[in-house]
Amino acid sequence: MPYRWPEDTEFTRIDLAVEEQWCRTCGGALTICDHRHHRVFTLNGPLHLVCKLAHCPARACPAHPQTLSPEAETAVAMPWWVLGWDVVCWLGQRRFARHWSVGQLRAELADTYQIRLSADAIETYIHRYQQMLAARHQAPEQLATAYADVEAVMLAIDGLQPEKGHETLYVVRELVKKRVWFAEALLSSATAEVQRLLAQARSWAEGLDKGVRLWMSDKQEAFVRGIAAEFPGVPHRYCANHFLRDVAKPVLEADSRAKVQMRRKVRGLRTIEREVLAAPQTPAQPERPEGQSEATPSEVLRADEAPQDVVLDYCAAVRGILNDDQGGPLHPPGLRMAEALEEVQASLQRNLEAKKGGQLTSGSYA
Repeated sequence: MPYRWPEDTEFTRIDLAVEEQWCRTCGGALTICDHRHHRVFTLNGPLHLVCKLAHCPARACPAHPQTLSPEAETAVAMPWWVLGWDVVCWLGQRRFARHWSVGQLRAELADTYQIRLSADAIETYIHRYQQMLAARHQAPEQLATAYADVEAVMLAIDGLQPEKGHETLYVVRELVKKRVWFAEALLSSATAEVQRLLAQARSWAEGLDKGVRLWMSDKQEAFVRGIAAEFPGVPHRYCANHFLRDVAKPVLEADSRAKVQMRRKVRGLRTIEREVLAAPQTPAQPERPEGQSEATPSEVLRADEAPQDVVLDYCAAVRGILNDDQGGPLHPPGLRMAEALEEVQASLQRNLEAKKGGQLTSGSYA
């Protein structure tokens, strides 16, 4: 659907003519036969491109039915696009480098550049940006330049599990230059399907005239058979990440059981909070030494903090500790949970000992 431009939009008009003046077939002079009007958004304001279309006027010329358009148009925007290249690159950079959401992109375009687009339109242009980037990334000339100083390549293949109900995306990466060569979603992880991707990787390596020094994967059966068939004699290494993850499974299982036991022992937080909230608020009155008539500034600050608030803060801290599931095999969440609970217990013990002593000191607070 064509974009509906507001009536008060002010455009900068640019006339574009066909670069060639003579017909390549008969040598006659080209004439203008029509005009194409193309309005696009740019970061510097809206443009109105007037593309002068030309053809060979000689009816006997085989090139007479062909209409030529200015190539300079594609330097501003692709035909029928409403966004110029600068806006498309702006969207792609902020979406994938800065991880902006579509809502953020839409708001920033409207506020800063007065470009008002729907969320669907922004997603469409982001998809086009990905297509253009993938095409350039896989261009043979670009690959040859990138790997000019590389003696041999090292390849890796892995399957990325998408959302439930979608095909697994198999990605082939090159590890020396850290480039994604290509990716394809496969309906099946059978050896024949995977081997087709491996054959494509071999074709790419041969096109670059580079040998394959190493393959790396999680050593699924299809990977092992396919690599052995397509790359005989090439070492196939187990991915270190998958290896550590498999080794860490017993540790994570034991850590998970420990978390369950600790959560069973630390109970009743909600009951304590209800009791505190139901009790009358009585501010703390710290004792002062004899002969001191006025409270010190630190005592005034502690007096403003009711004992109920201290209890609620401890409950909130413990609840946050119990709900912390972040980490991995190198930083087990259960171990960190135990250490944090010990710190809370030590803090409570320090406060109890300070209370028994009759006077709270600045060093008695956690």
